[in-house]
Amino acid sequence: MSGDNVKDDATEEIEQHEKIDLKKLLAVVPPPSEVLSRKKQGAKEKRLRLLYDNSVNEDEAKISSLLAKELNIKDYVEISVAGKKRFKLKAVINDSASPNFVYVNPELMKKNGIADNSICTIRAA
Repeated sequence: MSGDNVKDDATEEIEQHEKIDLKKLLAVVPPPSEVLSRKKQGAKEKRLRLLYDNSVNEDEAKISSLLAKELNIKDYVEISVAGKKRFKLKAVINDSASPNFVYVNPELMKKNGIADNSICTIRAA
C-alpha cells in the first residue's frame, strides 16, 4: 500500500506543475486599443483585380476614391503583377469606380503580357 501513496503523491506533483498561470498568458495578448489603432493607420498595399478599360490612357490607372483614401494614394500608384511586372502610373481617382478593381489601358497590359482580370498588388508610389 505504501507504493500506492508514492504514486499518488507523484501524480499530484506533476499535475501541479502542469497548471499554467493565465495572467502570464494574457500578458502576451495586446489590448484591443492597440489592435484597433493598427487598423486606423490604413493598409500599405492591397491585392485586387486589374481590369482593361479603353477610356484610360497608357500612363494612367483609374481607381476608386475609397481605395485612394485607404491606401493614401494622391498622385501616383505602383501596380505589381505576380511580383515580376511593376508599373508606376498616374492615379486617376474616380468616385464611380469599384474599390475592388484597378482599371488600366489594355494596350499597355497586352504589350507586357498581362491578361485582363489578373490579380495585382497596388500601393502608393
